[in-house]
Amino acid sequence: MRVRPRPAVGARTALFGRFVDRPLTQEMVVSASAEPRERIEATEAGETACCVVGGGPAGAMLALLLARQGVEVTLLEAHKDFERDFRGDTLHASAMEILDEIGLADRLLELRHAKVRHFTVPTRDGPFAFDLFAGLKTRFPYIVVMAQSRFLEFVTKEAKRYPNFRLVMGARVEELIEEGGVVLGVGYRERKGPREVRATLTVGADGRFSKVRRIAGFEPIKKSSPIDVLWFRVSRREDDPKEALAARVGGGLFMVFIDRFDYWQVGCTIVKGGYKEVRAAGLDMLRRSLAAVAPEWADRFGELKEWKQIPVLSVEISRLKRWYRPGLLLIGDAAHVMSPLGGVGINYAIQDAVVASNVLGEKLAAGELIRERDLAEVQGRRELPTRAIQAFQALGQRGVASGVLRSEGEGAFAVPRFAVPLLRNRRLLAIPARFLSFGLLPPHVEVGKATVTQAADDPLSSRSPG
Repeated sequence: MRVRPRPAVGARTALFGRFVDRPLTQEMVVSASAEPRERIEATEAGETACCVVGGGPAGAMLALLLARQGVEVTLLEAHKDFERDFRGDTLHASAMEILDEIGLADRLLELRHAKVRHFTVPTRDGPFAFDLFAGLKTRFPYIVVMAQSRFLEFVTKEAKRYPNFRLVMGARVEELIEEGGVVLGVGYRERKGPREVRATLTVGADGRFSKVRRIAGFEPIKKSSPIDVLWFRVSRREDDPKEALAARVGGGLFMVFIDRFDYWQVGCTIVKGGYKEVRAAGLDMLRRSLAAVAPEWADRFGELKEWKQIPVLSVEISRLKRWYRPGLLLIGDAAHVMSPLGGVGINYAIQDAVVASNVLGEKLAAGELIRERDLAEVQGRRELPTRAIQAFQALGQRGVASGVLRSEGEGAFAVPRFAVPLLRNRRLLAIPARFLSFGLLPPHVEVGKATVTQAADDPLSSRSPG
């Protein structure tokens, strides 16, 4: 941390003094490194009502929702594109209903995607398929499988139609700007050099390895996880199984195949810390084990020729005790890291964005004071749903670790016969389906949060407010 006095702060203090509820006595730059940095000149600075750090689902959706309310918003994304291997691809009904509320669901579904309704589980009598969402009352009784990169491109393209939205790609945040203990923006570095953007509110939505969280000094509360995931891809063929999301269980392995149209993304769950043992056994042993559990792809596992093709994802469940400090709010994985179990991470990030927009959007648009109690309200609305799904994930992970990963022999895991009739009961299935699809207290884009700034071809421009 270093204090950087600024000569002529009067004008800036007057501008930002409207938005904070404590005196501005000094400027402080909280940096990720103690190394001297090149000074960020005022001519390279920008000003905005809200600076969102991180162009993932939480950040992109929040930026779009705020832009629709007329808020001046800048979205900073550290990478030059949205392509990532370790990103979820599943949108549940909650996310689709939110998109429908702002007129975007049908347009999103015009993009390349697949819908998942049926799941197959192993039983003593062979595979059993069931429709998890048969009893779910929603317009979207399925899971949408879509490359997250395409989803983010869609959301940010929509946001660009608003003149008060600005997206900066390749913007690596390096420091927080503080005055009097209040965060008033960030310093970042892009291709042309160092920059800064000053903001009424800064939102850290930069994922599970959040730089903003680390710089701000937040320490997450971590739950121990009994599993890790091997993450790799194999080629896809036309005669492959017609499943957008396929699972195979047996031989002490739990495998998930995600159809990304041009290839299969594969996640193979292993015991926490077991990667060294897997690697010591050799690639040939791994390929044989995979083929025994998923024989439909047996010839494709020969494509795995080097360990660098098989990175390991360390599974973590964690949350912050406090999601905010004056001028700063953390949402999405920056505030609560999810397990991949259930594929709900994107959906909870989007729900965080909706609540933040509902609570803060009108105040930001009107230039009103943003107080700590406003930020606390965002956390207050989201904490119970987040803790509930994380408890479910922790329970599920223990079940996978004890019932699958430590089982002996091929096909050792099977759903008990007494459970099969339950999987045919639509009313019973509706209970877990609703919890996975919506969670507790699912938010909606609130009536009255009308679009202040209309894009020229806004799909809602012809709708009357609800």
